[in-house]
Amino acid sequence: MTNKLADLETPCLLIDKQRLVKNIDRMTAATEKRGISQRPHLKSAKSVDVAKMVVGRNGTGATVSTLVEAESFSEAGITDLLYSNAIVPQKLDRAARLLAEGVDLKVVVDNVEMAERIAAYSKTSGVAFPVLIELDMDGHRSGIRPEDTERLLAVAEILASEDLLCGVMAHAGKSYALTDKTAIENLAREEEAAALQAASSLKNAGYRCDIVSVGSTPTALADIDCLGATEMRAGTCIFFDLVQRGVGVCDFEDIVMSVLTTVTGINRETNRIITDSGWMSLSRDRGTSKQKEDFFYGQVCLEDGTVLPDFLVLDTQQDHGILGFRSGVEKTVPEFEIGTLLRILPNHVCATAAQHSRYFVTNEDNEVEATWSRIIG
Repeated sequence: MTNKLADLETPCLLIDKQRLVKNIDRMTAATEKRGISQRPHLKSAKSVDVAKMVVGRNGTGATVSTLVEAESFSEAGITDLLYSNAIVPQKLDRAARLLAEGVDLKVVVDNVEMAERIAAYSKTSGVAFPVLIELDMDGHRSGIRPEDTERLLAVAEILASEDLLCGVMAHAGKSYALTDKTAIENLAREEEAAALQAASSLKNAGYRCDIVSVGSTPTALADIDCLGATEMRAGTCIFFDLVQRGVGVCDFEDIVMSVLTTVTGINRETNRIITDSGWMSLSRDRGTSKQKEDFFYGQVCLEDGTVLPDFLVLDTQQDHGILGFRSGVEKTVPEFEIGTLLRILPNHVCATAAQHSRYFVTNEDNEVEATWSRIIG
């Protein structure tokens, strides 16, 4: 295997192993200080190699977003899993097979209809799914509002009829819109308190609620004491990205992932540089567009990772990246030779990583020391 970036075919996905180890250590230290178990979300990484580095650090379990991930990680020996997307009837057979194989797969529901479907399935099949009720903390997407006791107990009653209920799960989605450390800490407390409110309602009504699962990358890193939640889920903090930099929980030097790209041309009339990394390798994610500092489709760096201030991927086509300085910066684009290698830091690691089937893992000498496969699906 090559150990030189120059020998790689671009575009391709790099991860900096030193930064990865540092970020995993940071997350572990944060949860240990807070006094809460860690259940890392592996939807960003989708890699058995990465999972083996983080799972088991201050906790035994992991979180997944697809059953393909659950199958792949369980085959690698990681069997304490929370499938955090709401289960649907068409996926019950597949999930049941994992349980039959000895996987401790917990699933999620947030409505009466699905609670009835999974209870009926369990009654007829004899498969007892451990089920968490998803909570809506901020009107962000799905879930039951913690204060909506009537709906919460209606779902709980159905699940408890087959002894399926085991906890609640919350996600502080609006943390991604914050930038102030104090505001993030306050939201982390609100997230945990609201989840505990729902858990208390369940327990007071006589229902089980052993698991109180909370988490988002900003709130997971908040410097607060645990109020009583049992586990923390976060995944982007393993890699970080430009959106998280905009939130204020990391900086450029913490971002693990980058897309290696090659300069294919220079358009001097438009003051733009063209590369071979378009939206097929970077994604179309524009997560920083609503933040104070917009990075369009990515931050441009030299081959060694040095950030080029205000020099961005301003636009993309399928296999073309169009690079230039942000509006208001009156500079001529660098005189790069055709064939020059550059790196692009991503807006959203999940979206960018999803464009690739493997990671090229770099060491402190900026050489490739390994290739890690990504789970597709």
